[in-house]
Amino acid sequence: MPQKTLKLVAAAIVLAVVSGSGPSFAQQQGPSRIRGTIDSVDGGTLTVTARDGSTQKISVTGDVVVTGLVKATLADVKSGSYIGVTGMPQADGSQKAIAIHIFPESARGTAEGFRQYDLRPNSTMTNATVAAQEVQGNDGKSLEVKYKDGEKKVVVSPDTPIVSFADGDKSELKAGAKIIAFVTKSSDGTLSSKRVLVGRDGITPPM
Repeated sequence: MPQKTLKLVAAAIVLAVVSGSGPSFAQQQGPSRIRGTIDSVDGGTLTVTARDGSTQKISVTGDVVVTGLVKATLADVKSGSYIGVTGMPQADGSQKAIAIHIFPESARGTAEGFRQYDLRPNSTMTNATVAAQEVQGNDGKSLEVKYKDGEKKVVVSPDTPIVSFADGDKSELKAGAKIIAFVTKSSDGTLSSKRVLVGRDGITPPM
């Protein structure tokens, strides 16, 4: 995928994430997220078992943008990397990383900052640049990340899932695929999606 296109894909995904991060999301008109596993595909309709156990039918548009999430490791997170950290606040002010996604260089600065998130109760999202990696401690390896309005210490445990973005296509939307679909609801209650994240090689998208 050309770098400009990948930047637009990453930006669209992050902006969709941000639009649903605040406490007033239920009143907003932006896209929401359905995380789950595709049960079946019928033409342009995905039947998905969502993580809450419900069954959802999602119509994907002909120009749906599919982005793969590929397994990465902490070795891929270097000083200067631009990353998104889904975290849980700790008593000392640090964030315990429950997921990290590595942005392509072309998407540097996208939705930079710290905000609330909906992966778990009280979870947060920090999009920032890795300023430094610190030595391994009893609680895991720590990263110092900086964004335009501040900085955070992030503790990364050995089991923290880390992923990077990759170009994808509609053929990846098949039974068994684990996805995050950014959906909008029409006035008649039907759901449609123009953007879908799909985990590669059995990965569950951790965002």
